Amino acid sequence: MTTATTAFRTPSASSTATTTTLHEPSSPPLLPSLTGLRWMAALLVFGLHVRNFGYFNGTGNRIATWAFGAGANGVSFFFVLSGFVLTWSTRSNDRALTFWRRRFARVFPVHLVTAAIALLMACTLAHQTKPTVPEAVANLLLVHSWWHPWWQTLNPVSWSLACEAFFYAAFPLLALLLRRLGARGSALLAGASVLAVLTLSWADTHHWLTQDMYSLPAARLPEFVLGAAVARLVLLDRWRGPALEASLALAIVGYFLVPQVTPGYPATTCTIIGFALLVAAAAVADLHGLPSLWRHRRLVRLGELSFAFYMVHLLVLHAATNLLGTTPRFGVPMGLTATAVAFGVSLGLSWVLYEAVERPARRLLLRKRRNSRTGQARPTTAPKPATAAHKSHEGHEGHDAQDSQAAGAD
Repeated sequence: MTTATTAFRTPSASSTATTTTLHEPSSPPLLPSLTGLRWMAALLVFGLHVRNFGYFNGTGNRIATWAFGAGANGVSFFFVLSGFVLTWSTRSNDRALTFWRRRFARVFPVHLVTAAIALLMACTLAHQTKPTVPEAVANLLLVHSWWHPWWQTLNPVSWSLACEAFFYAAFPLLALLLRRLGARGSALLAGASVLAVLTLSWADTHHWLTQDMYSLPAARLPEFVLGAAVARLVLLDRWRGPALEASLALAIVGYFLVPQVTPGYPATTCTIIGFALLVAAAAVADLHGLPSLWRHRRLVRLGELSFAFYMVHLLVLHAATNLLGTTPRFGVPMGLTATAVAFGVSLGLSWVLYEAVERPARRLLLRKRRNSRTGQARPTTAPKPATAAHKSHEGHEGHDAQDSQAAGAD
């Protein structure tokens, strides 16, 4: 895995015409800081679930609520990050079917394995909800978040994968739109995305809509679009946001403002701008070789495991209820011990999932099909020379690991 960065700066655009015809590099630079940030967001979601499972009582619970009560907003960070990374890594000659195939290979193997584990747990352990056949099928097909009563089916965190699946379906059209808009149009699209989040939040707060916005894929699309628009501005060298330290401070302030608003989707309004600024600032720091603690090799490695960690950690917490009870309410020492054990087991299982399922399945699903008559490798798309951009997609696992496929919280 490559963690070092190469200084890269796209040509400055002096006019609208030049921004829309920007020369694309053959291989997009890696952005390891985004992978490190992804782990921190996953950790916030883990902390939220530990709090929700009642591992702490009294002072410990108050501290956990202060630190992780807003952890559900980690989902918003992942949606913004997903839009940014997919826009960063795509190229104008990418084909929709090739893109969807890569996304399927990235998400579905781990989703399928963890859904099977969740079903086994539901059938064998206490304190688990057994899904109906329609609920299970909807979960496997990643459409369960469109119907709110089903959004927590099987492995509850997979609701965000249903949102991501919708984003992937729309992304080829979004990428085409961004290439035509240029810098000014991308900036306007970013502003419109923020306005859409604010509008939907207001409607949700005042109960104007019958569908809950938090888990509805269409309602979460503006966060993804915001990340994509910001990525386009960085690609065009037209991003003028604050530096990494200031962006991080704004994101933290927004995070701790969450308790002041209505829980659920409206909380997204507190962090949406700070998260977008943070993602862009971290990318710019990597591009120009500026200091970034998120680029540390251990954080990057943990970021690579974050998808598997996210998908398995709630199953570990559910299984632990058979030993600890549904709301153990420990004191601080015992609560920290139980949290450390749950974290260690989740991290160990995430490593197994990453090495035994995620990586080999992705290699298997993305390998070139072989001609049955000649034994020659045959491209999976129409015959044309393979570009370095495609090699970057399918060969640089560290770069692919930046994609935020598994984000969400109860």
